[in-house]
Order: sequence, then structure tokens, then C-alpha cells
Amino acid sequence: MIDHARPNAASPGGRLIVLTGPTAVGKGTVEAELRRRHPQVWVSVSATTRRPRPGEVNGTNYWFMNDEEFAEKERAGEFLETAVVHNMAHYGTPLQPVLEHLRAGVPTILEIDLQGAHRVKQKAPAMGLDVVYVFIAPPSYDELVRRLIGRGTENEEQRRKRLDTAKIELASEDEFDVTIVNTTVPQAADDLWAVIAREYGLH
Repeated sequence: MIDHARPNAASPGGRLIVLTGPTAVGKGTVEAELRRRHPQVWVSVSATTRRPRPGEVNGTNYWFMNDEEFAEKERAGEFLETAVVHNMAHYGTPLQPVLEHLRAGVPTILEIDLQGAHRVKQKAPAMGLDVVYVFIAPPSYDELVRRLIGRGTENEEQRRKRLDTAKIELASEDEFDVTIVNTTVPQAADDLWAVIAREYGLH
């Protein structure tokens, strides 16, 4: 289900799609389903200082780096945006790959947290980036809690921090151009593709 989509004319080469939503809402799962159906979509790989989870691959899920490496790249201006997430780790979007894919007209997505989306909003105009902001929402807060507990990747203290952050993130939904409610992954992926197809003039 898509709510309050704002109509926009697709700009030359298409617009950068910034995808965000609260923790455990299923952004990554929706994104993976979208890419399975539409492999021409490119999703930026973020850098992070957090430890890899089981099964995560460097350069595929994230660029994993230590605090010193991250800080050096940040000082060099190599990130579009950076943020400290859940007061636990640094995250950042490498800038150059994003610019290269946009210039080539490739449908380009950033999957980032709310802080990151706010920083993109601050920086995008000066960089000449045209952006559409998409918020993935859960069917309800209780369902969000159930999904977070069910994935079993955090301890109790980490879950508490993530849920505290999620409450703030959910309250920011109206700041975004489009809201997609992730009731089922296939439908949410279809809704996200509809946004991309509109912005890039695809059918």
C-alpha cells in the first residue's frame, strides 16, 4: 500500500531514491525482493563500523571498516552522508558510486536510516541531486516489535535501543514523499518498483 505519494516529473537520468524506515521494518528484505525481480536496480552499499552479522559479506552487505578508516574517509569528503545509528556504530554512503550510477541513468537506491535521510536532504541541493524520499512503514508498532524479536540478531539491550529509535523514526513519516506499508514483502516490492518506474520513465 502506498500513501500520500507526491507526483513528480522524472528528471533526466532519473532521481535518486532514498529509502528509509524504522529498524526491523524489513527494508532489506523488500529491497532484495525488488532486485530479484528487477536486477537493473542498483543499491548503494553503505560503509559501517559495526561488526558483521553472520552471513554478511564485505562489499556486498556493507563495507565493514574500523573507526580510524571511517574517520579518514569522512575527513576526505568521500561520503554523501554519515550518521551514528542507535548510539552504537557509524554508517556512511560512499559518494562516488552513487554519482556514477546516476550519471549512467541506472535506477539508484540508498537504503539508509532517518538521520542519513535528513543529511541527504541537507546536502542534495548543493550537489545538484534530485531525490525522492520513500518511507517503509510497518502495519503497526506491535508488528514491528514482533519482527525485531523474531529475527534474533540483537540482545535485549540492543533491542531496547533500536525500539527507542524506532519510535522517533515512526513519528517522522510525514516528512517523506512516499510511504509504503510493508504488510507483505511482494506487495511492498511492487509498490517500490512503481515509484522507481515513475521516476525513471520505465514501464
